[in-house]
Amino acid sequence: MTEVQRDDFLRCEERIGYVFTDKELLKCALTHASGAENRLASNERLEFLGDAILGAIVCEMLYKSFPELLEGDLTQIKSAVVSRQTCARLSSNLGLGEFIIVGRGISAGAQFPSSLLSNTFESLVAAIYLDGGPDCVREFIDRHLQGEIEIAHTGRGDLDYKSLLQQTIQREMNTTPTYVVIEEKGPDHSKQFLVSAQISDKTYTPAWGHNKKEAEQRAASNALAELSDDEK
Repeated sequence: MTEVQRDDFLRCEERIGYVFTDKELLKCALTHASGAENRLASNERLEFLGDAILGAIVCEMLYKSFPELLEGDLTQIKSAVVSRQTCARLSSNLGLGEFIIVGRGISAGAQFPSSLLSNTFESLVAAIYLDGGPDCVREFIDRHLQGEIEIAHTGRGDLDYKSLLQQTIQREMNTTPTYVVIEEKGPDHSKQFLVSAQISDKTYTPAWGHNKKEAEQRAASNALAELSDDEK
């Protein structure tokens, strides 16, 4: 480990509020595959573990914080909180891009893609878990994601998921989602509709609503959650 790396690691530890006993774990968490001697020395394995740890701890936080919410509501909040977009934003807010170790194919200090920033945050979660144990990583996640949980919980009833999905798909895939009524049930004065969102040739998990508008909003929410999972 070079003197420059030691200084960078000290600054990184100050940013994240955690001091590593095993500095090699921190180095591994910050090492992109392009900057590693081999892929086993990169943060890919840590990212795999961190994804699971982050999801489990956030689920526990939601379960304890919102005893009045049903599974679907908890899933909706969790999907927003642990999404690639959220992890990338937290990584950016912490300035982790300054410390990421990359190879010649990627310019150090450049505007890294959100997937790289997100993976680094999740790798850091795993590294803290392995270095300090469950209590340390739970404190780290609580400190950085509690605000995200509150925002997701407060805004979940007001979000226009159809507009958000359309903006996302038009930006990333240059197409537009459509909605298909799969099933109807109930009398005319109290019908319920099962609707799914379709993007290109893929159909996403359908959702029920007391009218088509409500069902489409819920179907769009399902699609956004599944897209977030696919990107992780």
